[in-house]
Amino acid sequence: MSEAFRQLGTPSPGGIVCTADHASNAVPADIDLGIPAHLLHEHIAVDIGTKAIAELLAERHAIPAHIAAVSRLVCDLNREETAPGLAPEASDGHPIPGNVGADREARLARFHQPYHTALADWLAAAQPALILSLHSFTPRLATSDAARPWQVGVLYNQDERAARIAIPLLAAEGLNVGDNLPYSGRDLNYTMNRHAEAEGRAYLGIELRQDLVRDFVDHARWAALLAKISQRVASELS
Repeated sequence: MSEAFRQLGTPSPGGIVCTADHASNAVPADIDLGIPAHLLHEHIAVDIGTKAIAELLAERHAIPAHIAAVSRLVCDLNREETAPGLAPEASDGHPIPGNVGADREARLARFHQPYHTALADWLAAAQPALILSLHSFTPRLATSDAARPWQVGVLYNQDERAARIAIPLLAAEGLNVGDNLPYSGRDLNYTMNRHAEAEGRAYLGIELRQDLVRDFVDHARWAALLAKISQRVASELS
């Protein structure tokens, strides 16, 4: 057991696996973020819906998952070790006073390094054909008036192989698809940069709009669709 991550399912060589860096809103008892409890259920603390979808991918669709078990406010596992946002002092206009002066090295050693070491070992053993990187985004940031109309976004940095296959497949499902939106994978893509691009592994970076992943029916529908799309992408890449 680890307080940084958990794994569901057993990967098989040449298969598909899922990562969910922001799937948890858990805060260890010995860490006080100094924020109202309701914020732990908002997008600043957790990628809403991703935990349930990752679990369903593993349980129903034979896509094993490596799932974060700690809130991004405690340690953002999709940030470089030197990034200011690793233990953010503010997020979308909300101060996080418990992170002011936080021991970054302790957070790295306790959460970030175990998460990524285990993920590296897991992927090296599995040698998957495709990594599905699962995230979700808020329909509107509190600090911006800009609308985010996309129902799903496909993110990538330098390796566009999977993205170029997936975008038209998702559009064919009647979805409004963001091409490197609502933000660019060229700006924020740490986990996939480290474990996919640096290793030559194909990956599909997915962002789901959070108002579309609120209940079990939503979760089951997205899990089934993402499994279908991922299998199509993996097949065309082979």
